[in-house]
Amino acid sequence: MASIFSYQSSEVDWCENNFQHLGLVAEFYNTISNVSFFIIGPLMMYLMHPYAQKRSLLMQLPWVLYILVGLFSVYFHMTLSFLGQILDELAILWLLATCYCVWFPRCYFPTFLKKDRSYFTCLVLLISIMTTFLAFLKPILNAYMLNSIALHICYFVRIEYKKKNAQVNHMIVVSVAWWSLALAIWICDRMFCTFWQQINFTYLHSFWHVFISLVFPYVVATLAFLDGKYEIQDNSLEIHYWPQDEWLVGLPYVTIKGEKANGWSKSC
Repeated sequence: MASIFSYQSSEVDWCENNFQHLGLVAEFYNTISNVSFFIIGPLMMYLMHPYAQKRSLLMQLPWVLYILVGLFSVYFHMTLSFLGQILDELAILWLLATCYCVWFPRCYFPTFLKKDRSYFTCLVLLISIMTTFLAFLKPILNAYMLNSIALHICYFVRIEYKKKNAQVNHMIVVSVAWWSLALAIWICDRMFCTFWQQINFTYLHSFWHVFISLVFPYVVATLAFLDGKYEIQDNSLEIHYWPQDEWLVGLPYVTIKGEKANGWSKSC
């Protein structure tokens, strides 16, 4: 059992050369690139605070798990241990499961659940718990589960995009662009490692961390905005971008009309 904690006990090894910069860190750049999770996570908790206060402080839980994804990714790339790999993958699974439980619109629930969120939550948690236990027995199942979730998200996003809400569609387009870029980088790192080693540029996976960390704020903002539309029929929610709404690229967040992150309220 102790072997799962051992350095390089995982079968997964990325293109970056191991132990090149520090004796205790297997993949230096793949490790430190996770700093984006520790910056974006607390910042988004701050930006989304007015919405969470109105809806429920439970809405901040995904950001706690988002930070844990970064933490477990640090542990995995630092050690390349089997336990690190499992924790990294399961953190992503539970982050997605929590978002489903908290925000997924009832109108998209399977018919047999009768739009009951408690039943839907139990179903999601049951599948997540089963996958968690199976992950230690068959780690490859994690990849299939995460890919299945990705396909379902694409289906849901396609339906929402057709409804032509300008704010939602903008966030969908930007998130898909970031995700596509991140996925292309991930694939290139895995499939063309020999080439990157020949030109002495083996750090692509570290860019994956940065770009994928930018996708999640767009996903959450989209779900939270749709939550106001479908679940609580609240038209007081609006989208803003940090640091400035006018910037081409920024972090989207949902807040209450008349309130923004700088002091929470314009009237104050």
